[in-house]
Amino acid sequence: MKKTKIWIGSDHGGFDLKREVVDMLEEGERYDVCDVGPFDSESVDYPQYAKLVSENVLNEGGFGILICGTGVGMSIVANKVRGIRAVLAHNEFVGEMGRRHNDANVLCLGARVIGSALGLEIVKSFLGAEFEGGRHERRVGQFEN
Repeated sequence: MKKTKIWIGSDHGGFDLKREVVDMLEEGERYDVCDVGPFDSESVDYPQYAKLVSENVLNEGGFGILICGTGVGMSIVANKVRGIRAVLAHNEFVGEMGRRHNDANVLCLGARVIGSALGLEIVKSFLGAEFEGGRHERRVGQFEN
């Protein structure tokens, strides 16, 4: 079975949750996790990580996960990259519906807003959902028009 590629990055505010997400995803056999950084909790500029994850999702395939303090900055930067559909999720339902209805390819989380237990559940709901297509496909097709 081919593993799904997951590109993940954060800033210093999301660093601890990023490590927990990486650990959870690496436990199973379903995902090939590529952590693009940062690799310590020193202060960094989140836009470089949002761009790096987004570009890898577009060029190499798979999904992206971006984590900062609120998730807002990461989602703004990611959604500026043509072809990225980033969802900022604060609960499992939003994460799941971002995939099912909007064909989101990047999940953004706010570590200081949701905490680690909920963050891990949101990741599971996002990655466990499939795009439904149908009427949603027509709408997603209008995103860049």
